[in-house]
Amino acid sequence: MIQIGSYSIDFSDPITVLAALGALALLLVLYLLYLAVKRAGQSAEAVNYVAQQVARLGENVTMLGQGQSQLAGNIQTVSDAQANAQVKVIQTMETRLAEVNAQVAEKLADNALKSARSLSDMQDRMKETLNGSSEKSSKQLIELQERLATIDKAQSNIEKLSGDVLSLQDILSNKQRRGMFGEIQLTDIVSKALPSDAYALQATLSNGKRADCLVHLPNPPGPIVIDAKFPFEAYEALASADTPELQKVALRDLGNAVRVHIKAISEKYIIEGETADGAIMFLPSEAVYAELHSRLPHIVREGFDARVWIVSPTTCMATLNTMRAILKDARMREQAGEIRKALRLLHRDVEIIGKKAGKLETHLRQAGDDVAGVLTAATRAGKRADRLDNFDFEELAPNQDAKVVPLAPPGS
Repeated sequence: MIQIGSYSIDFSDPITVLAALGALALLLVLYLLYLAVKRAGQSAEAVNYVAQQVARLGENVTMLGQGQSQLAGNIQTVSDAQANAQVKVIQTMETRLAEVNAQVAEKLADNALKSARSLSDMQDRMKETLNGSSEKSSKQLIELQERLATIDKAQSNIEKLSGDVLSLQDILSNKQRRGMFGEIQLTDIVSKALPSDAYALQATLSNGKRADCLVHLPNPPGPIVIDAKFPFEAYEALASADTPELQKVALRDLGNAVRVHIKAISEKYIIEGETADGAIMFLPSEAVYAELHSRLPHIVREGFDARVWIVSPTTCMATLNTMRAILKDARMREQAGEIRKALRLLHRDVEIIGKKAGKLETHLRQAGDDVAGVLTAATRAGKRADRLDNFDFEELAPNQDAKVVPLAPPGS
């Protein structure tokens, strides 16, 4: 766009483009006229032609001027229309802006009111939350104090348990006390599994050896000895060994210690004609028993060869339950005569009851017959009483029945 004074020339407008093309054509004609005048200075026809062309060019120029005037008018009209449109747009925008400002002010007022309400509600909720949190915190503090008291109590129990563990370590570190520990555990298991007359503790055999427990089984197999052994030192060395070489040495020592116990039990507590042909070695530790069966099975087989069976607290209870069944069966056999006698007496009592029941049935049948006779007589007596009650004396004639007894006054 080119601004010339108060006029604006826009080359995108078709009229402007046509005007420009007309101006260029005029310049081209003038240039050609100049050439024609220069070349045709001697020809009158050429002059006339040029004069005609000039006249035509003048007309074109006049038309071009008119077009430019019309173009200027159109431009002015468009400019006025744009100015009016801009004024209307501005007025519309101002009106819309005022409406928007009013709406914004109204919304701001509503938002402020809602914010105030929300703030009030939030404050109320915060108060309730703070009150609830305070109560909850109080409860949690109370629970925390209770838990701390429980922890203190548990700590006391742990300290007591630590003392018991230390005491147990002291017991296990002393060979005599360790033997007493195994005997006490064996006594507890035997007392729970067998009746009191089925075993004897610290029983002395004919060879002068004292067994921890002697179970009185019937022949066969006969009384069997249970002796408690605890190779604690060897097992403790195995548990504390941290290298393969030390573990191998400790495992060998454990096997040797158990082998010594097997030999001692076989020599002391298996007496021909007095005890069973085998004995039981009680290990008061499941860990030692498991270690022995998992890593030293040949020692267990040596015990079988020497007729010494190794048991733990769990397997000992199972073995004793089996012995209890054997004792129960033996006592049942011993009491077989008494059971037969009791059965004979029971059979006689059943026969007596049968005879008494037969006699009772006879008596009941006779009583039933008597009752039936009584009921029959009572029925007949009732019928006769009904006939007498319905009897009419006036219907009888004086001489009709001579058998009728006349009624006499009293005292006649």
